[in-house]
Amino acid sequence: MGASSRRRRGVTGADFRDNHAGQALRSERDDRIRRRGRRRPGNGPVSDYNGRVMAKQDEGEGGRVAAVQSVDRALLVMEIIAKLGQAGVTEIAAELGVHKSTVSRLITVLESRGYVEQLSDRGKYRLGFSIVRLAGSTSAQLDLVGQSQGTCNMLAAESGETTTMAVLDGNRIINIVEAMGTGSVALRTWVGRSCPAHATSSGKALLAALESSEVRRRFGGKLETYTDNTLASVADLTAQLDEIRANGWASVREELEIGLNAVGAPVRDHTGSVVAALSVSGPSYRLGPDRFAEVAQLVAVGAAGISRRMGYRG
Repeated sequence: MGASSRRRRGVTGADFRDNHAGQALRSERDDRIRRRGRRRPGNGPVSDYNGRVMAKQDEGEGGRVAAVQSVDRALLVMEIIAKLGQAGVTEIAAELGVHKSTVSRLITVLESRGYVEQLSDRGKYRLGFSIVRLAGSTSAQLDLVGQSQGTCNMLAAESGETTTMAVLDGNRIINIVEAMGTGSVALRTWVGRSCPAHATSSGKALLAALESSEVRRRFGGKLETYTDNTLASVADLTAQLDEIRANGWASVREELEIGLNAVGAPVRDHTGSVVAALSVSGPSYRLGPDRFAEVAQLVAVGAAGISRRMGYRG
C-alpha cells in the first residue's frame, strides 16, 4: 500500500506501524498456541470431525471455558461413534487426541442421558435412542428412506407406475424416496424435489393429518394454481381433506401437471403421528380415475407395512 493510498484512507504512518505490530503479536501468540498443542496433545488444540482446529482457550475464563470445551468434546465423541458405527474408549481417545479418562467421563454422561449405549458383548459404544428423539423429524426422514425403499420398489413393480415417499415441509412436500415403474419412460427424478402440497396426492394425505386451522395457517388465503384442476381456495382444500380422512387415501387428477394423476396414503411412526406419505403417480391415460380405488388399496397396504416397521401398532 503506497503513502498516497494511506493518506486517502486517513491512515497515518503510526497507524500503519501499529497495525503491523499487532499482527506480529497475534502471529506470535498463535505460534505459541500451536507449539503448546504439539507438546501436549492431551490438553492442546483438538481437531473436530470436519478438520477444524479448536485452539486451547484462555485459561483465565475459568470454568466457563472448561464447560464449553466439555460440550464440544461430547459432540465430537458422538460424531466419532456415528462415523465408526461403534467405538471403544481407546479408539475415541485416539481420534480426539485426549486421555482415555477424559473420554470415559464424557461417555458416562452421554450414556446416562441415552445418547450412547454400550454393547455388552464387546464393551464398545454406539449411538443411543435419545439421538433419534432429539433429531426428531430429520431422523424420521432418514429412517423412512431405509424402511421404505423396498416397499417403493415392490409397489412400482406391482403397479407399473412411479412410486415416491414424501414428507411435509410447511405447505409443500419434499420427495425423499423414488422407485421407477415398469411403464415409466421419464428421465427426471422426483427425489429432492419440492412440490405444492395442495396439488399432490402425498401432500393431501399429509395435510389431512393436520387440524383445519393449521392448514389455513400454512396456506393463508388463496392457493396457487398450476392447472385448471388445481384447488384454488383453502375452503375447498379443507373440505376435500375431510373426505380424505374418511377414505384413508388421497388422489389428484392433473392438479400439478396436465396428464399426471396420483394416489397417496399416509405413513405413521411409533407414536401414531403421520410422518410421510406413500404415493403412486402415472400418466392419466394409464392411471385414470377408474384405477384409483385399486391402486389406493396397494398404496394403503404398502404405507401400512412401512408404518409397522416404523413402530406403529395401530
